[in-house]
Amino acid sequence: MSRPEEISPPEIFYGDVEATKYTSNTRVKSIQAQMTRRALELLALPDDETAFVLDIGCGSGLSGELLDEEGHVWVGVDIAPSMLEVALEREVEGDLFLHDIGQGFGFRPGTFDGAISISVIQWLLNADSSTHSPPQRLNKFFTTLHSSLKNPSRAIFQFYPSSDDQVSMIVTAAQKAGFGGGLVIDYPNSKKARKMYLCLMVGQQEIPKALDGTEMDIDENNKLGMEKRREEIRNERKRRKDSSSSNKKGKRSNKDVVDPKEWIMKKKELYRSRGKEGVPRDSKYTARKRKTYF
Repeated sequence: MSRPEEISPPEIFYGDVEATKYTSNTRVKSIQAQMTRRALELLALPDDETAFVLDIGCGSGLSGELLDEEGHVWVGVDIAPSMLEVALEREVEGDLFLHDIGQGFGFRPGTFDGAISISVIQWLLNADSSTHSPPQRLNKFFTTLHSSLKNPSRAIFQFYPSSDDQVSMIVTAAQKAGFGGGLVIDYPNSKKARKMYLCLMVGQQEIPKALDGTEMDIDENNKLGMEKRREEIRNERKRRKDSSSSNKKGKRSNKDVVDPKEWIMKKKELYRSRGKEGVPRDSKYTARKRKTYF
């Protein structure tokens, strides 16, 4: 099941209780700090220079504290009021904005030396209302972000995609906005340590090296995504052909019978991964057998 469809929008999910719990959880803070340090390493800001950094989805300011330690000035944006209230209570150094990043940014061109984002951009794929179109929100977000960054500069996103289709949708939108760069996957063979970073670049730059992992530029990722979709189409055509042939011979076995509920769930998941709007939510009534009335 697509992860964004199972959870509430961030401004609802991170209420007062969740915001406080998130900030006070030692394990969460440790993981956040680890991913932020890695993002700053990939950001590759000049040593011994103060940079102006945009923290996208700044939350309670956990990443901002590390930016302070590195001697940088930062601006944070977040859609969850409760998280920003916690940040104010903690008296973080950065300037804070309550803002939906899916609506794009209004900063002047070339404002920032770089941008970081930890566990945020997958929320842009959450079509939680009829007015939220994931492709349009991604396009608005990346286009305005590209404009607000200096040349050369980088934007580093750690995120949790729920499918390869989501990765392809995000990467394609970034490429259309003018970004170069690609994916850096740290520890790809580890279930716990595996982390995915989207390293976007303004200006010609090399993709950073992964930790015990792989680097993949945007074009390579798009090619792999296209190949996978072609393979899925070929397999589906073959399955339908075999099923049709079996039906004609009258030898259709039980294993070839498709469960209606399973078929509907897979279809809905496919629509969600493609960002289609208006897909009904799953419930215990999904694909239920209705009584016959006369």
